[in-house]
Parts: sequence; C-alpha cells; structure tokens
Amino acid sequence: MLVEHSVAGWRAITMVTDLLSATVLPDRGAEIHALVDRAVGVDVLFHAPWGLAPPGAPPREGAGGHAFLERYAGGWQELFPSCDPPCRYRGRTIPFHGEVATRAWAVESAGEAALDCAITCETAPFRLERRMRLANDRAALVLDETVTNVGDEPWELTWGHHIVLGPPFLQAGCRLEPAARTLETGQSAWEDTARLALGQRRSWPVAALATDGEVDLSHVPGPEIDSHDDVYLTDLLAGEVAVVNPSLGRTVRVRFDPGLFRWIVAWQPYGGAHTLPLRGTYALGIEPWVARLPLAEAAAAGEAITLEAGGRLTTALELVLEERIDVVDER
Repeated sequence: MLVEHSVAGWRAITMVTDLLSATVLPDRGAEIHALVDRAVGVDVLFHAPWGLAPPGAPPREGAGGHAFLERYAGGWQELFPSCDPPCRYRGRTIPFHGEVATRAWAVESAGEAALDCAITCETAPFRLERRMRLANDRAALVLDETVTNVGDEPWELTWGHHIVLGPPFLQAGCRLEPAARTLETGQSAWEDTARLALGQRRSWPVAALATDGEVDLSHVPGPEIDSHDDVYLTDLLAGEVAVVNPSLGRTVRVRFDPGLFRWIVAWQPYGGAHTLPLRGTYALGIEPWVARLPLAEAAAAGEAITLEAGGRLTTALELVLEERIDVVDER
C-alpha cells in the first residue's frame, strides 16, 4: 500500500506492508525519513531532537553554508556523486556529501509498495535512478539503483548511503557487527569529545583511546559516554553490517555489494555532539561508501569509480529487520 501525506509541510509517501513501513520525502533528496519495524512498533532511524524543519525554514546555526547540514534532521540519505567534504573537481564545486541529498527528486508509484525515484545531477554528468520496494515475505527495504553517465566523456564518481540509526532502537547494550577486518580513524576529529586516537589502523573491533587504553567498538554505549567519532571500516569479508538490539530481540542488517562499496563509515555521535548544528545527537551511522575520500581526492588516489560516456552502473542494497535470539556471552 502507498499512502500520500505530508510531514512538517514536506510531501511524503509511505510504503506499507504488514511487516514494515517506509516514509520517503521526495523534495528532500528522496530521503527515507522513517522506517518502522511493525513487529515491535519502533522506527529504527535517527530523528534529531531539534526536529524536521518545514520548507523555507532558515538554515540551522553552525551549518557553515553546507546545504546538507543546514536542514539535516536524521533519516537515510543518498550521497552522490561525492561524499564528505566539499571539493572542486574538473572546474566544478561539489558540495558536502554531494548534491542529490538536498535536491528534489522525481518520485512516482511503481506498485503497491514500491517507488521509482530519479534525479539528474547538476555538478557531474550523471543520472541516478532508484527503485525502492518493500519485500512481501520479510521486513526488508530493497533499493535497486542505476547510475548513467549522460555526458560525452568518461567521468568519476564516489557514492554512499547515509543510514543513521537512533533511539528507541539504538540504546546502550546494542552491538555493532560489521563484516570488516580493519578499522581506521581520521587525522582530525569533529570536536574535542572524540574518544578515539587519531590516525590509527587496527584490527576490528578493538580501537586505541585518545587517552590510555583501548575500547571494543562492537559494544554500543549510551549517550552518557559523551563522545563523537568517525570510524572507517574496511577489508570487508562480505557486504554486510548489522546492529543488534538484544533487549528488543531485533537486528537491523544492511547488505550491499562490497566490490562497489568498499568502506563502512560508522558515524558515532554517542551524546558528544556539542557544537551546532548537530548538538544533542545520539546516533550510529552504518554507511556503505565507495571511498572514504571526497571525489577529487578519491580520483587522484585511483579510488573513484570511472564511468564511460553512456555507461551504466547498477547495484542493489537492502535493509532487513530480523528477529534475534541473543546468545549470552559467558566469558
């Protein structure tokens, strides 16, 4: 079933099955605003404590002119044709987290619980198409995606999915389970509440703290830990990352092509986001990315994807909500 309505003044379309509902906001980058596990009545996505501002509202203080941050309020966004800092590439300025998350998409019905979404980029010669559907036999949101180079010469891209989980699903005692062997941290931190040592590369899941000691990153703390870190996970054994909530007996599992998305970015604002515009955030990002670098740097490093003129790239990604019988660790 498809239900058309509005959320905070934004046009919204909700896909509904007996197991799952997903709300899409076409004019906000076709972002997935809500994803409700109907078995337990819980929306697993992060919703910012400052709420979703209506169309035309002034940008959030502290956004630094970045359109993505000016109106970020949680949910799941697509990052394309670049991720992370803004960059200049081939004489064009590509904004923070790309352009498609902040523009309106064409969105139309593709069935009882399916939508076709599409956008043509302005900063690069690409058209991005997404068919999203709810599975009939399980609590799964499936995205079948195609990128087409509509230009007349080869062009590079990076790509990511900004999937962020939050309360009430996310809580102390959850476990982060990526199919990754290696973790890295960057050379700089969001703010001084970072708890992890910078510039490290270690075996998952044990990371060095900025102070003495180590921490097992598979254990999700509560907001009282007052930390804010980015962790980059790679050397993937499979295209999969999961977050388990033992108290709910539920797992959020994301599956993707590890040959394309070679990194998982685990954004970890565990109560330590103190500066605007993200102040007050308690959340966990589980984000498949092509590269951890913005497009200009990724292209220079040979880590971007090159698509020939007229070329097409297809991939599929799914988020599944599963029942989980927790196994007690008796160590």
